[in-house]
Amino acid sequence: MQLHPSLSESSPELRHRPRVGLCSVTFRKHEPQTVIDLAVEAGLESIEWGSDVHVSAGNLKLAARVGAQTRAAGLTVASYGSYFRFPWSDPPGEQVNDIIDTAVALGAPRIRVWAGPTGSAHPDSEERARTTQALAEMHRKASRAGLETAIEFHLGTLTDTVDSTLRLLEDLDTDGASAYWQPRIGATDLEAIEDLRRLGDLVSTVHVFSWGAQFERHLLDTREEMWREVTRSVVSLPRVTDLLLEFLPNDDDALLEPETRQLKGWLDEAMERISQ
Repeated sequence: MQLHPSLSESSPELRHRPRVGLCSVTFRKHEPQTVIDLAVEAGLESIEWGSDVHVSAGNLKLAARVGAQTRAAGLTVASYGSYFRFPWSDPPGEQVNDIIDTAVALGAPRIRVWAGPTGSAHPDSEERARTTQALAEMHRKASRAGLETAIEFHLGTLTDTVDSTLRLLEDLDTDGASAYWQPRIGATDLEAIEDLRRLGDLVSTVHVFSWGAQFERHLLDTREEMWREVTRSVVSLPRVTDLLLEFLPNDDDALLEPETRQLKGWLDEAMERISQ
């Protein structure tokens, strides 16, 4: 399996090693300090803190405390994982200013946002325009606070396909906005890799999981060929800062360390190829 040369065969001086981290939503059942402890024990390097459970939007004292605990443990705050679905909020209480203020208090460099509550095949032009306008305003406000914004690549939103994602980012007409990438549910390995190739330099973060077409969770090595190619590719994408493990089969804490070891091993192999 081979990507376009612009991704998998770029010159060594353009390569870099992203961090391997964790989405806190993987452990919704645990308190933040327990999530941090598990991440450290597994050998992870960063955490994306979600607004749904661990760091609610508007709770600035909690955000500051969790950010400080993360850094004290030697980890990096990769991003603030908002669940705001522009132009509407989910959960209802989240507001743009709260999200930005919370990300600043947390010490996150980037806010993850969602592109509306409707998939790209269904919204009318007015709804798409409204969502785009709201995202653009969010990006401008975040930029003034020194933050990046990145849009989740996810089903049920305007970024559920590459074509719609590229159109949305172009319509935003803003510098600095980026996209996440993850394998689309139901996509083959080749289709998922083609999505990554087409998004290319627009990608800033990768969500890492191996799910089946019915959302069943599997170990990463069930899609080993795909993830090996992904790791070989992201070292050539200069904006990608983090590969974030998201969810585990059966929510089993004990799987975090071997899954981390597996992902870091593939990434190390990708970096070793540079010197060959």
